[in-house]
Amino acid sequence: MQTGNGMRWPFAMPQDILGIRFALNVAIATAIVWFSLAHIADTNPIWAIASMVAASDPQVTEAARMFRSRLTNVLVGGVVGLLFLVVGGPAEWMLPFALAVTVLLSSYVIHIQTMWRQAPITAAIVIAAGVSSHSKLGGIESGLHKVAEVVFGCVVGLVVSWAMSRIWPIRRPADLSGP
Repeated sequence: MQTGNGMRWPFAMPQDILGIRFALNVAIATAIVWFSLAHIADTNPIWAIASMVAASDPQVTEAARMFRSRLTNVLVGGVVGLLFLVVGGPAEWMLPFALAVTVLLSSYVIHIQTMWRQAPITAAIVIAAGVSSHSKLGGIESGLHKVAEVVFGCVVGLVVSWAMSRIWPIRRPADLSGP
């Protein structure tokens, strides 16, 4: 938007309002995740909220792609973390090896580069849960709980992105260039 003297107003509404839609998606999804986990499940929702933000997008096709990528890598990291925890117990020295194995699996077997860092992060969450509780069983329980929170956050992010695309459809960036 330009002022009368031809200068551009710094806070003009952009033609492309993806940022505004993304902010609304994140606000709605955060409220859902926070209420669900803090009040119903009585747990700290920070992992779920971080996952929700990572899996959200104002473009539902991009949100679905991020969801699939994140979910795949969360499952890889969760499985590797649980295997290391079950086989080796809650030992600090296993963390670097488990993360290295997770990165190699994610990079060379899974081949989903988007969100590939999520796999070792999830493995670290699972193993750290065991190390901090000094218990294999406690670590497994806590690790599975954290992985479930991450998956829940991803699902909420995708569902809110999908719902908002139905309630408030917006044009794709390619459609904004106009004639």
